[in-house]
Amino acid sequence: MKKLLSTKEVAQYLGVNEKMVYTLISEKSLPATKATGKWLFPTHLVEQWVEARTMNFPEQVQHSSVMEKTLIIAGSNDMLVDYAMKLYMQKNEGLYAAFCNLGSLGGIRAVHNGAAHIATSHLMDRDDSDYNFSFTQNEMQEPPAVVNFSFREQGYIIAKGNPKKIKGTKDIASGNITVVNRSSGTGTRLLFDAELAAAGAEGKTIPGYDNCVARHIDVGFEVISGNADAGLGIRAVAQALQLDFIPVQWERYDLIIPKSHYFDKNIQAFISLLRDPQIITHAEKLGGYDLTRSTSVIYPGEAGIPE
Repeated sequence: MKKLLSTKEVAQYLGVNEKMVYTLISEKSLPATKATGKWLFPTHLVEQWVEARTMNFPEQVQHSSVMEKTLIIAGSNDMLVDYAMKLYMQKNEGLYAAFCNLGSLGGIRAVHNGAAHIATSHLMDRDDSDYNFSFTQNEMQEPPAVVNFSFREQGYIIAKGNPKKIKGTKDIASGNITVVNRSSGTGTRLLFDAELAAAGAEGKTIPGYDNCVARHIDVGFEVISGNADAGLGIRAVAQALQLDFIPVQWERYDLIIPKSHYFDKNIQAFISLLRDPQIITHAEKLGGYDLTRSTSVIYPGEAGIPE
């Protein structure tokens, strides 16, 4: 069997239709990467995913030599992370990278359980004082290393020309705007709930609040299709899809890594890649990224946004 499978091939392998494959990615942690622009599935990870869900499986799956060459990143999806993974594989022959779109909290749990090497997370503390640390403290037995990937600009993705005349959260909270939401456990969902609370609104009063999608790009697709008037997401999506964007705030987007594995060769290769000129150029092209502190180790209390 090939090392990487297409969506159609995975569907045939699992005996399901292609739409179900996308559901398995978002809801059942089916290992997948979109580094090439299309979903690809590392064969050995798909096989292990099936084995892990097999009842009465005789023993724990052992790490193979291929597994040792695969960097597994799980958590909050991001367009620049997709590009970084693609570049990682291009510059490191024989090494692979796979992404599991679990949301920030799911990524932290995957790292804690040993199912991923790196988590991507942007979970904001309730008092807005910091990111990620209170959540890693609750979910992980040992404090991890926290490395900044980037700062990202979050805001409302809206139709071109802003036909609904949306100015900000106050308009969203009025109940006259249909939204698209992100899944529970994502940093964007947490931010949206905080914005609504600050505006004195509850999610249940907002049309479309229960319409949840797995990725930032899906928010844009819902707006383009007319299924939603607005949705919280990163500027890069609005720019890529030529939609309008209402800024809400910059956020810190970090890599969560177990300290015991921080100096692993594959992890260090990925971190060092983030200063590559190609990454910097691509971030500028996407828009809405600040790499001022990228690759810096972050400590509690360093939530400040670069000037």
